[in-house]
Amino acid sequence: NDLHVPIAQAALSAGFHVFSEKPAGISLAQVQRLADTLAALPRPLRYALAHTYLGYPLVWEARERVARGELGALRKIHVEYPQGWLAQDLAATGNRQAAWRDDPALSGPGGCLGDIGTHAFSLAEFIGGQPITRLSAHLRSHLPGRRLDDDVMVLFETAAGASGSLLASQVCIGEENGLRIRLYGERGSLEWQQQAPNSLLQRSLDQPPQTLRAGLGLPWLSAGTQQRLRLPAGHPEGYLEALANLYRELAAAIRDPADPAPGLPGITTGWRGLAFIETALASHRRQGAWTPLPTLGA
Repeated sequence: NDLHVPIAQAALSAGFHVFSEKPAGISLAQVQRLADTLAALPRPLRYALAHTYLGYPLVWEARERVARGELGALRKIHVEYPQGWLAQDLAATGNRQAAWRDDPALSGPGGCLGDIGTHAFSLAEFIGGQPITRLSAHLRSHLPGRRLDDDVMVLFETAAGASGSLLASQVCIGEENGLRIRLYGERGSLEWQQQAPNSLLQRSLDQPPQTLRAGLGLPWLSAGTQQRLRLPAGHPEGYLEALANLYRELAAAIRDPADPAPGLPGITTGWRGLAFIETALASHRRQGAWTPLPTLGA
């Protein structure tokens, strides 16, 4: 994580477009400098982040259905990302992935918070279409000697008045990559899970539950969803295809400078992610006090 901003700034200064791993950097101040670099370039260059889950077709479909008002006004968003791979001290056994994630100089100030909490945060804002404005956070490290958090609980509120909860944990034994989101409105709800990405569950007040499936040519899927699909129904598309969708959208945006690239996470998404990390840490230090998130450019 500590190398993301220096490499991105060097590439941008040399005239290259950038596709970066997330989080965008290790501090909000560092990412602000990157945003300033992008704004001051003599010619516009594209900058994108590998928030891979935002590339799934049915994540886009969920976003479209919320935006069309099919759920009515959103009341509740619950997003969770449990993993179990750090339930033991893998760093002590020489696992380099575990070791650097627990080193603040390399990972930044958030452990689980920055690693997978930012994925949950960005998914909630992307599908819900509402910025999270304030939060109350509790962080914990369950293993003695671990320097960064491995377990996160956050309550939040959005600009449009929805309440929400976010769970991110890397000590949930048996969990793999259990990213899951549920959104509840005044007329219906949606549910999507990363481990079953080709299904989207929709419930309504006056209709039976529906499981929407991904697949080329299915008439109930939006045009934006169809653009992110490659295969007929029943042929699974997954994580690598989701990442490829972000690459493809970046390539299209490079070819057409006027392309707004609405599905492409960029510097604003990266800035928001670091704002989330630092605000959650600030709230935790104040015993979970409700704390406002800053706004880019404010």
